[in-house]
Amino acid sequence: MNQAMIELDEVSLGWRDRVALRDVSGRFVQGSLTAVVGPNGAGKSTLVKALMGQLSPLSGEIRFAPDAQNNVACLPQLGELDRSFPISVYDLVAMGAWRRTGWWKGFGISEHERVLQALDTVGLADFSRRIIGTLSGGQLQRALFARLMLHNASVLILDEPFAAVDRHTTEDLLELLLSWHNEGRTVIVVLHDLDCVRNLFPETLLLAGQVVGWGPTGQVLTTENLHLARHLCAGDYL
Repeated sequence: MNQAMIELDEVSLGWRDRVALRDVSGRFVQGSLTAVVGPNGAGKSTLVKALMGQLSPLSGEIRFAPDAQNNVACLPQLGELDRSFPISVYDLVAMGAWRRTGWWKGFGISEHERVLQALDTVGLADFSRRIIGTLSGGQLQRALFARLMLHNASVLILDEPFAAVDRHTTEDLLELLLSWHNEGRTVIVVLHDLDCVRNLFPETLLLAGQVVGWGPTGQVLTTENLHLARHLCAGDYL
């Protein structure tokens, strides 16, 4: 059995007197490719914040394997990025290397080459000097994927990476995401496109304020489970 990179033990998440996600238990194993799905308000982004250490559990415990501790990288939702900040595409991508370079070590030739290679991989080789505010949504998402490449993390968490981007960009970035999985990285992706999940993601976590199903995608995305998730989020069974 593969090593658990992240393990959740009866984890409940929320703010003050509001519980957004309760009693979550399960594991993301090394090399797994997992889609996190559920209706609006299901707790998907709340879970991402907890996995990134931005939100402490109200109860329960989140445990990381030694290989995953301090080796997790996240791609946030596009709407969380301040596009008015005057930073170039090159500098945005280079920020992904800070764990290796720190703030004072300087940025050597090898890191410079990594940035250029990442930009080339996502199709932005000619955009390095552009200010991010001038990019389209798809171009900005490509730049964020390039930044994720610079992290070189063993666990990658992506929150709705294909929202508001065109089909061509989605296909290109999906191919890159699958290549990370093929390299043996643990990849966790919040998604809304259930057809994409069924076709490409071996594992699925279906949330609705709690775990409705977690396991092989075909066993989780059943008509019954999806019906239950919708009703739970509507408050019918709470």
